[in-house]
Amino acid sequence: MCRTGGVFEPSGAGDDKAVDAAFTALLEDSVEELYESAPCGYLSTLMDGTIAKVNATLLGWLGLEREAVVGRKYFADLLTVGGKLYHETHFAPLLRMQGELRGIALEMKTAHGGRLPVLVSSVIKNSDEGEPLLIRTTVFDASDRRAYEEELLRRRQEAERARVEAERARAEAEEARRQAETDRARLADALAVLQKSLLPHTLPVLPGLETAVHYHTASPDQLGGDFYDLFSLGGDRWAFFLGDVCGKGPQAAALTSLTRYTLRAAAHHDPEPTTVLTTLNAVLHEEYTASGDPRYCTCVFGVLAPAADGGMSVRLGSGGHPPALVLRGGGRAEFLPTPGGMLVGALPAVPFATAETTLAPGETLLLYTDGLTEARTGPTGENLYGEDALLAFAADHAPAPPRTVIAALTDLLEGFGDGLNDDTALLALGIPLQAGPGAE
Repeated sequence: MCRTGGVFEPSGAGDDKAVDAAFTALLEDSVEELYESAPCGYLSTLMDGTIAKVNATLLGWLGLEREAVVGRKYFADLLTVGGKLYHETHFAPLLRMQGELRGIALEMKTAHGGRLPVLVSSVIKNSDEGEPLLIRTTVFDASDRRAYEEELLRRRQEAERARVEAERARAEAEEARRQAETDRARLADALAVLQKSLLPHTLPVLPGLETAVHYHTASPDQLGGDFYDLFSLGGDRWAFFLGDVCGKGPQAAALTSLTRYTLRAAAHHDPEPTTVLTTLNAVLHEEYTASGDPRYCTCVFGVLAPAADGGMSVRLGSGGHPPALVLRGGGRAEFLPTPGGMLVGALPAVPFATAETTLAPGETLLLYTDGLTEARTGPTGENLYGEDALLAFAADHAPAPPRTVIAALTDLLEGFGDGLNDDTALLALGIPLQAGPGAE
């Protein structure tokens, strides 16, 4: 086998075993390497909080040396004053009672006096006799989340100031009215920029997969609550999700930001759809519902992996979201239901359903939010478009690649006019009839 332009090419059948051995060596990672270089922090402590083990990721975040931490510091010593107080009064007692805590927001202090926002999950390891032995803790960097929250707070304050100015302008001269209109336009521009920051700028190009997406914002004056994403899990697996948070405006954007960050972080830790959705449920419930400000979302999360004959296997998990739709060959369309999925974040613990399918060449998977099926139709706008009409629409267009499906649905949405009064997100994933990457 020889290497040409960065690609291995066969030079003889006798080299197959050598090539297999070379690739095996490249993919071998020791457990210790995976622990030390994980994208999140890990540490283990004794029951009194003494740090017994910590990975290089967390040490790097905090700017600490292992010799100064292991056996010399308690977990609480790594926290800020406020974080230490919360740990002693809430975190540690609850952990002893429940044996496990997930997605708790704390702040750690760095060696240079800085603050690091983190999400902490801890579990107690017990002996065979049930005696607690040590505490294993996972730490996720939440700096991006904190930056989003601060930006959203600033934007909400700007919006409130603009509202007061608009009310005062009603009693003033025409010049004041024009100034208020100018301020409102500037705010709309700011919200549009912030809205874009909550969605991926473009979808990645996947070998052997075509993608297409469309996002409709119902109002230019409010931040929408629909979201989607597509990202690599490493190797040849990819994760995707689409969902809808409750409410509108800056609060919905804050919830969207937290939801997207949590889904990505949880997927890299364990991409099983039910596990990812369970983690998101715990984070949202702890952040909002448990504190008296209930907020939740619907969400479908899936994992793609290569299948035989050039297709892709799909494993989906859903929390209260409309069923995915598959456009099959031969002019067929069918829903891929995930019955029993509950709203994410509404309850402390809920079951999530999963479904599996395989996309063959020429077939397309469509995810959508309920802005599509709940669009008002008819002369009086009393009827909803509904899932039956969507299924018939898909069957009329099957088989069709993602770009064609999204283009047809975009025309359909525009035809609803004022009947489309909710944000709508569409994400289509399909296998081209001829192998080759494609995305938009």
